[in-house]
Amino acid sequence: MADVETVTVRYDTLFDLIADLRAMGETSALTDRSRRPGARKLFTRAAEIYAERFSDADGRIRASFSIVWMSGWAPDASQQKPLKPGSAKVSLKTILENPGGR
Repeated sequence: MADVETVTVRYDTLFDLIADLRAMGETSALTDRSRRPGARKLFTRAAEIYAERFSDADGRIRASFSIVWMSGWAPDASQQKPLKPGSAKVSLKTILENPGGR
């Protein structure tokens, strides 16, 4: 089973967004990346461009995160076994025709 939820978060600056990304472990994932820190001018310009493209009327910037939920399982001897066909006490048709049992 898989599901996706998109959450939009607002920040005062790009540097606040980067701080959250670092706290989530979502920065510098590339192993072949340069180990030299980027120039201050680079980050200042990146903040200006991000603000131009993604800021709201109040000047705060938006960032959207997609949260992917997944679950799965493998067969195991401890799992419940299916009942034999025809062994139910009430048919599914009866339940679907009369939800709530009234």
